[in-house]
Amino acid sequence: MRRRFPLLPLAAAVAATVLGAPERADAQSMQVAEPFKVGTFEVDGTPFVGVVLRDAYIVDLNRANAALERNPRYPAIPAPADMIDLISRYDYGMKARLYELVNHLVENDMITGSRPGYVYDLDDVTTLPPIMYPGKILNAAVNFYSHVNETGSEEERAEARRQRRENRGVPYLFLKPSRGAVVGNGQPIVLPWGRTQIDWEVELGAVIGRAGKYISANDAEAHIFGYMVTMDISDRGGRPPGGNPLTSDWFVGKGHDTFAPQGPWIVPKEFYGNPMEILRQSLDVGNERMQEATAGDMIHSLWELVEYGSSIITLYPGDVINNGTSGGTGMGTAVRGEQRFLQAGEVISATIEGIGTLTHPVVSEPEPRGLTGANLTPVCQYRERCR
Repeated sequence: MRRRFPLLPLAAAVAATVLGAPERADAQSMQVAEPFKVGTFEVDGTPFVGVVLRDAYIVDLNRANAALERNPRYPAIPAPADMIDLISRYDYGMKARLYELVNHLVENDMITGSRPGYVYDLDDVTTLPPIMYPGKILNAAVNFYSHVNETGSEEERAEARRQRRENRGVPYLFLKPSRGAVVGNGQPIVLPWGRTQIDWEVELGAVIGRAGKYISANDAEAHIFGYMVTMDISDRGGRPPGGNPLTSDWFVGKGHDTFAPQGPWIVPKEFYGNPMEILRQSLDVGNERMQEATAGDMIHSLWELVEYGSSIITLYPGDVINNGTSGGTGMGTAVRGEQRFLQAGEVISATIEGIGTLTHPVVSEPEPRGLTGANLTPVCQYRERCR
C-alpha cells in the first residue's frame, strides 16, 4: 500500500487562491500518492520548474499544469513563473495543485508506464540551482561544536567547546553572495586564480516560505518551505597585508564565484521532517570522507537561526538560511592531523539523508590579464606556505 500524505481539499485550495487566506488545519483531509521534491531544470537550453518523483523523474510543471487544466475535473491554476513564485504561492493554492498533479500521474501510471512528453528521466535534463536566485543567503558561522577551534590541540579544542557550551550567546550569521556564487548540481567549483587554500563545508539549507520579521524560534518552522543541500566553499587565504588595517575579510573568505552550491532540489518540509531530530549531513572529497554530523552537534538550532536572522532583517520567500558545518574542514587538523585544501581535478560531494547529494568537479581559474593591481592577490605573494 502506498504511503499517502495529507493536504488541503481542492475547493479550499481554490478559495485560498482567490481570497488570499493560507491553508489551515483542514489541509489534512487531502491525500497525495507519494512524496515529491521541486527544482529547476533545463532541456534544450530552456529552464523550467520541475517536480521530482522518486529522485529519478522530472515533470515539467508548466506543461503538466497546462495538460491538467484541459481536464474538466481541474480548475485553472496559473503555473509559477519560477521557483520563488512557487514558494510564495505554495500555501495559497500551489501546494494543492502539485498534489493533484502527482496523484494524476501516479494513478494513471504516467511515470513509468504511458509517459507524456513532459515527464523526463533525470539523466535527460540539466539540473540547475533550485532557486535562481535567492534574495539573500544567511550562513551560520561556527555553529557545530566539532567545528570550534579545529586547528587547536586536543586540550585547546575541549576547553573552547566547554566555554562555548557555557556561553552560547546569540548566533553569528554572515551574508553570502547569491547570483554568481550559487551553482547547481554538477557545475564546477572554480578555484580562484592564485588562491591556494580553498576549503569545503557541507550545510543544510532551509528555504524560507513565508515572510516574517521578529519570528520566534517557537514559530520558525511555520515559516520554512523546505530544505536542500548546500555547501559553503571558503577561501582561507585571507586578505593581503597593508592598506586597510582590518585583517578579517568575509567577502574574500566566502564571496567568490561558484562558492555557494545549492540543490540538487528542495524537499518540501512535510516530506522531510524535523531537521533538529533527523539531520545527518556528510561530505566527501573523492573517496575520502571528510565530514559527518547530526543536529546533536549544533550549537544553535535552526529555529534559533531564523529568530536571530529575522530580528535583523525581514526574511522573504526564497531566502536561504544555512545551518553551519561540522568538524572535518580542510583548515582543521583535528580529523586528519594536517590541513588539506581542494585541488583541481578533484570531485567534491555533499549529502544530506532524505534530501539528496550535490556533486561538483573542481577546476582552476586561468590567470586574469590586464589588471592594475587593485585586485585580490595570490596567497603565495604574502604567505610562505603555498600549495
